[in-house]
Amino acid sequence: MASLILATVLLVLAWLLALGLHLQERRPDWFWYLTGYPRAALRVVLTWRKVAHLNDLTVSHKPNRRLLGDLAVRGEPLRTRAPRCSFPRPTPHGLSLLVRLHAGQTPAPFLAAADAFAHAWRMHAVRIASPERGVVLITATASDPLEHPDRPTGAVSAALLSAVVGALETGRAWVMDFRRVPHWLIVGATQSGKSTLLARLVTELAPQRVALVGIDCKGGMELGLFEKRLTALATCRREAVAVLGALVVDMQDRMWACRLAGARSIWDLPEVERPVPVVVIVDELAELFLTNGSKEQRAEAEQCSTYLLRLAQLGAALGVHLVVAGQRVGSDLGPGVTALRAQLGGRICHRVNDPGTAEMALGDLNKDAVAVAQSIGEAEQGVAITTGELGGWVRGRSHLITPDDARAMAAECASVTPRVHRVARALETLDDGGTTA
Repeated sequence: MASLILATVLLVLAWLLALGLHLQERRPDWFWYLTGYPRAALRVVLTWRKVAHLNDLTVSHKPNRRLLGDLAVRGEPLRTRAPRCSFPRPTPHGLSLLVRLHAGQTPAPFLAAADAFAHAWRMHAVRIASPERGVVLITATASDPLEHPDRPTGAVSAALLSAVVGALETGRAWVMDFRRVPHWLIVGATQSGKSTLLARLVTELAPQRVALVGIDCKGGMELGLFEKRLTALATCRREAVAVLGALVVDMQDRMWACRLAGARSIWDLPEVERPVPVVVIVDELAELFLTNGSKEQRAEAEQCSTYLLRLAQLGAALGVHLVVAGQRVGSDLGPGVTALRAQLGGRICHRVNDPGTAEMALGDLNKDAVAVAQSIGEAEQGVAITTGELGGWVRGRSHLITPDDARAMAAECASVTPRVHRVARALETLDDGGTTA
């Protein structure tokens, strides 16, 4: 009988161990909820007052300054109060808690104490934010969610013009939603993960009814993998001028259709009358702007700059979206780059070789993000700083897409490739030796 009980116990333990390993591999969020979160929450609750006291986050019951004769004496308060915090709430990869500040307290000391929180609670990292005055939001992650960005991060609706490109350090899916943020700027040095992100983006958009227009003036080395799915692919600046010019004219047609229907955007039109959305992906912006000084090349660069700026200014309501990528993006490329940057609300910055590019991508949004972007190491391929919720920033890592996967997806979705007639005619005219305005 004893041997039977022992065998049963061992069998149950083996089953629990196998279940735990399965959850840890397939559903790390469930594994965390069941095993890690209860211990971490208890540790936070038990150590909060002590950690707050050791990091000067408390206030005294009485003033710590007294008059002694003609002297004002200041001493250390003997009785202090820690600010009130909520019970830790679970997140897929950690926990979060709200702290109500006492009168006179600011979030700055909490920012300085982030590393102390992480060590005391045995967490991977702690982020501090202040969503409103008098409140501090502390978000702790137990492990690095960017280590395995391909693992499930929860259900995400496959909405039109929405692409899940990776994972965020918050544990959520990294989603590029063009309906919410119409245009994007992506910067990154060689081998930083920029091309991988573009490949993932195209792969996610490929099954959707979206016209994908590629501009890759490096002979199509990067975007050529998706040529079967692309509505058009420009592989030199001359072709880029033709494609962008045709899109500007097509955008004017969309504008006229909306005006006739009394609509403010194509999304207010009936579905049967709505033109197909277009996503223009520019790989290596510098190739469109740099010239050898000749009059012809300067004219082409100016045309590209004008067309891109026109698409960025008016495209959001008309279903034309831009994704502009480059290794080096700075004002030295020309005055049009700064104007274009101002129209690209979505920003993604991988590891860069110069601080000017990080400043160009993130400087007008958040100075802290610029410093964090410059700290990304060479081993952190695919890691980037991107614009986050509530106007802040967050670290993310894109899913890895192999060239074979890219070609397979392009071939599989080739049949759903929409046609943009003006773009097709512009390229046909160019092939016949004609010119475009």
